[in-house]
Amino acid sequence: SSLSAISFLYPWLVSAPRSSMGDEDENPMKALKIEKLILNISVGESGDRLTRASKVLEDLSGQQPVFSKARYTVRTFGIRRNEKIACHVTIRGEKAEELLERGLKVKEYELRKKNFSQTGNFGFGIMEHIDLGLKYNPSTGIYGMDFYVVMKRAGGGRVAKRRAKRTKIGFQHKCTKAETQKWFVDKYEGILTN
Repeated sequence: SSLSAISFLYPWLVSAPRSSMGDEDENPMKALKIEKLILNISVGESGDRLTRASKVLEDLSGQQPVFSKARYTVRTFGIRRNEKIACHVTIRGEKAEELLERGLKVKEYELRKKNFSQTGNFGFGIMEHIDLGLKYNPSTGIYGMDFYVVMKRAGGGRVAKRRAKRTKIGFQHKCTKAETQKWFVDKYEGILTN
């Protein structure tokens, strides 16, 4: 037939069946993963309370926290510019997943839709660090903290990091709010509220 003759002579004219690699569900490179988890305790003052807060983060993560400084002086808050007022720690890998699990357990796996950003990341806060399984120490006190989770895809992120031929991650490959929400509901059997 004429169609088979055309496909033999001009194979590019006849559309090939779509390979499964193009399907979002099938492509292992498109799977969502946790890139990092940031734990932040904003104390609002330097000194002993901040040191104790950093000790809490160190006990929780097993890493040395980094201190954040005030950007400018605010008289009403009683902070000066460049004064250390908070501490945070960045965790990756299995440790991040384990700590996120503990944090979500405190929230009873319930997050608001507002907790998710347009770029597919999400965050939440807890009121008391002892809920995470740390023992209460009267000399330390109780601190609340922020959890922030940055998501990434399983593959393809190198194009934005490599030295030669560096380029942006394509629009199709960026993480979206809806995808991360679906990932959260599926992985943790989470509940999304308004």
